[in-house]
Amino acid sequence: MKRKIYQQLLDWKEKRNGEVALLVEGARRIGKSYIVEEFAKNEYESYILIDFNKAPQMVRDWFDLYLEDLDTLFLYLSQHYKVRLHERKSLIILDEIQLCPRARAAIKFLVADRRYDYVETGSLVSIKKKGGGRRLSISGGPPQGIVLPSEERSIQMYPMDFEEFLWATGNDMLMDLIRKMYAERKPMGQFFHRQAMDAFRLYMIVGGMPQAVKKYVETKDFDAVDAAKRDVLTIYRNDIFNYAGEIADKVVSIFDQIPPQLSKHEKKFRLSALKPGAKYRDWDDAFFWLKDARVVNICYNSTEPNIGLKMNEDRTTLKCYMNDTGLLISHAFDEKSIVSSEIYQKLLFGKLEVNEGMLIENIVAQMLTASGNKLFFYSKSSEEAEERMEIDFLLQKDKVTNRHNIRPIEVKSGKNYTLSSLKKCMNKFGEYMTTPTVLHAADYKVEDGITYLPLYMSPLL
Repeated sequence: MKRKIYQQLLDWKEKRNGEVALLVEGARRIGKSYIVEEFAKNEYESYILIDFNKAPQMVRDWFDLYLEDLDTLFLYLSQHYKVRLHERKSLIILDEIQLCPRARAAIKFLVADRRYDYVETGSLVSIKKKGGGRRLSISGGPPQGIVLPSEERSIQMYPMDFEEFLWATGNDMLMDLIRKMYAERKPMGQFFHRQAMDAFRLYMIVGGMPQAVKKYVETKDFDAVDAAKRDVLTIYRNDIFNYAGEIADKVVSIFDQIPPQLSKHEKKFRLSALKPGAKYRDWDDAFFWLKDARVVNICYNSTEPNIGLKMNEDRTTLKCYMNDTGLLISHAFDEKSIVSSEIYQKLLFGKLEVNEGMLIENIVAQMLTASGNKLFFYSKSSEEAEERMEIDFLLQKDKVTNRHNIRPIEVKSGKNYTLSSLKKCMNKFGEYMTTPTVLHAADYKVEDGITYLPLYMSPLL
């Protein structure tokens, strides 16, 4: 399956020329290992893939014993994996690097040697406390964590985005048309809009996990697709208990509460659902664990929607989205351990009204995240009607100016809706705002100063 991150791998190889190692970070089961190995096959004369999920203890020990004798280290690796290494023409892949902190620490010495290139894949970065503060350490590592090598650059990988999904399902040109119409500020037209919305809804319910997409492409069987997604959810749940340590129970409580929290009219996460009287300070490590494991996308409240959203971030008020909307469907509709094809068909044709808003807002969050956006929203409770408002997402412009830097976005799943919060936001914060936007199921239009975009244009924001 074609993935956009391949070009980033190429850029790293060509521009950095072995000066730094590359760490590909992302959630489990999103295709990190697959795409890195494809890159190795295509771009190098030879490669060694060390999968620390199954590497024997002696291989792990070599990264301790032979850092001052790299000739021996490379000779042992070549012999064990039956691969001849070629100077400046071979790649060593350190897969699931978080399971071998010693190998992660060795990157400093391996890169300095400059004989070969190094790509790491990693997930499940967790938060551990020490002396009252937080610091990053690698799950599965020693309690004290490790020193993160400065000779390492990281890139983020996400579930397959909408365009990658279109490629996988044999539709190579639709996103080019969507991009062109967005750039020219024109509607798609009835025929192509319907085609794009059908593809968008299919992407929403299948999701972007490569296993689920592959099952759909091969079988068109939603039962098989759902089973593939449930396998991923089982892996996530097992990882929580294997790696989250003493906060595992809290992490799984949040994980299980994601669907019911998102199904509410206000999507803000209510801690009282976890435990009566719960305080954020008692649960923040669990939220951080899920976020850093890339299992969820967290959207924080910005108390003042102006320049510098992060400076006004309220980390005690948040929305917690699943990293993949296809997984959310399997996570939410699990009364009989499998989501029936009938439910998938209703979702595909927009006939299942219940929870539609939950899914649409989640997939917009997923698309915005995959496009490199940090997620913020604005929420204000007040007895005064003009002060009371809820804006689903706030995006900051790439180039910051003195005024009009923040794009307020409302997400609408149905045909009939009001825009009272968006209008109140523009009245109150107009000098900070630019291009108020509604993401909806209809075609592109501009009306009364508001830009209406079809949902499938979300990745272009």
